[in-house]
Amino acid sequence: MFHRNHSRAALFGLLSSLCNMSASISQEAKTDTPPKPVPAKAVEIAVEKGAEKKTKWIPLIESDSLKGWDLTNFGGEGAIEVSEGVTRFGNGDPLTGITFGKKDFPKENFELRWKAMRFDGSDFFAGVTFPVGDEFCSFVAGGWGGGLVGLSNINGNNASENETASFRQFKNKQWYSFRVRVDKKNITAWVDDEEVLKVEREKGKFSVHAAVMKSRPLGYCVFQSIVDLKEWEYQILD
Repeated sequence: MFHRNHSRAALFGLLSSLCNMSASISQEAKTDTPPKPVPAKAVEIAVEKGAEKKTKWIPLIESDSLKGWDLTNFGGEGAIEVSEGVTRFGNGDPLTGITFGKKDFPKENFELRWKAMRFDGSDFFAGVTFPVGDEFCSFVAGGWGGGLVGLSNINGNNASENETASFRQFKNKQWYSFRVRVDKKNITAWVDDEEVLKVEREKGKFSVHAAVMKSRPLGYCVFQSIVDLKEWEYQILD
């Protein structure tokens, strides 16, 4: 009797072990099951969304043409050439520039960015006029002897006279990157990703220097310098 019960217990133990092994193998099989492939349509949608983010910046100048731009009639302006994505401004007496010929540029909630190099000269090589609501203003880099950065004008005071004035060294034949943002509250500007000014719009009245009135609503000009400009783009802010 003892041997029979012992044999039965041993048999039950063996069966229990086999069941546990089967469950373990089944669980491992579930764990190792590869994930279901992502539908091709879902991949296409993800790629399209990524492309939308990458194309948010809109070029302002074509790679080999000034289509949509007018040569600013300052009087005494130098020649302007566009080739392979670079716009060269010739030495003017004193100004050379271009003015946007279209009427659809936004008045606020936009950001501009570009790269510029003063090839020769000693005055401003980035003079960008832009809308600020129903007013206009200009960002200047390299002015008043080559190093001034600021906005002209705020409450009638030009970049050398108002609170945005700062000075930095700009070397000839070296590229610099710039950004200017106009949102509903502020005007902010960066040089080589360093914030150089920020002005609350409600605290000032904005205008442009008399010499660059013809650059409105959007324009780029340089002062007695040979300058290269590239990658001038803008985006609409959310």
